[in-house]
Amino acid sequence: MAVQRLLPTAEATDLLALTREIARDELAPRAAGDEAAEKFPRDAFRLLGQAGFLGLPYQEEHGGGAQPYEVYLQVLEELSSAWMTVGVGLSVHTMSCYPLAHFGSAEQRSRWLPEMIGGELLGAYALSEPHAGSDAAALSTRAARQDDSYAVNGAKAWITHGGVADFYTLMARTSDEGPLGISCLLVDGGTAGLSAGPPEHKMGLTGSPTTPLYFEDARVPAERLIGAEGHGLKIALSALDSGRLGIAACAVGLAQAALDLAVDYAKQRQQFGRPIIEFQGLEFLLADMAAAVHSARATYLDGARRRDAGLPFGQQASVAKLVATDAAMKVTTDAVQVLGGAGYTRDFPAERYMREAKVLQIFEGTNQIQRMLIARHLAKA
Repeated sequence: MAVQRLLPTAEATDLLALTREIARDELAPRAAGDEAAEKFPRDAFRLLGQAGFLGLPYQEEHGGGAQPYEVYLQVLEELSSAWMTVGVGLSVHTMSCYPLAHFGSAEQRSRWLPEMIGGELLGAYALSEPHAGSDAAALSTRAARQDDSYAVNGAKAWITHGGVADFYTLMARTSDEGPLGISCLLVDGGTAGLSAGPPEHKMGLTGSPTTPLYFEDARVPAERLIGAEGHGLKIALSALDSGRLGIAACAVGLAQAALDLAVDYAKQRQQFGRPIIEFQGLEFLLADMAAAVHSARATYLDGARRRDAGLPFGQQASVAKLVATDAAMKVTTDAVQVLGGAGYTRDFPAERYMREAKVLQIFEGTNQIQRMLIARHLAKA
């Protein structure tokens, strides 16, 4: 069922209508098949690029859509309700463009950003390492300055779009000064010495490749340093605040899809001579599911509106990520319960929704990390 949205402009209303059309006609019909085949839908991202979706929150002067984050996130939600791999992929791509858009020089933005958000290229965000996940400051991949380039050596882990991305926003160590020794580099996907390992075998989001990345004396031109040396961790954490809102929106989209499926099934399934939606036990379960979805949507919209107003939104981003992804896990699990035995089969997407929901509590900062961040904000208040 279509979500009733309060959108700020007529343009935003038209954009959401287009999003729903693409989600309904182009994405939803193939999601189950491509996920089962573990097939990455690169063509779907080209379609989104042609529609202008790969640069929605970025400046018009560089070819972006200049949409408020409030609107961009609702686009993400709609796409995720049809196909989670595509929604998460768009969120990752948008976050991969963030460091250049917000910390790059005017010359760098003019040179590279139009192509990155123009629709043909797809990005990836390379922060995590085998021994540096939640502890991002512990990363060890090194970028050593050699004349007019950096020689990069090391390994990254859990990279969404690894091996298929056209560019990687890389955080690497340029000195031994702990958190102050990390820098941000914009790496072309075809760089010699850069390679991707085999995709991880995951329980969900099987259409989205997640791989390690290996850098073996990969030469990155010094002009591709974003911001100053040593500013990489600050850039990375700033990007993650916005990225967490993106994941929250994706989680709400998945939860909404699970709720819609459960309600439709409960209306049609009959037991004891009447639809099961008329039994109070299921009525209350569905009501709790709906309340969780509505509440989660409110948290990400609150964070987005603060971001759009230029206000601090880090705490709100953590709250949204925590609340929305926990809600997605619960709502998708309950959807399986509503469908009963049918929910445990692949004849319905409920089991896929449940598998996909789990990773939302893990990436972009685990939900345990979000609780820690929220508590730190409270301590500073």
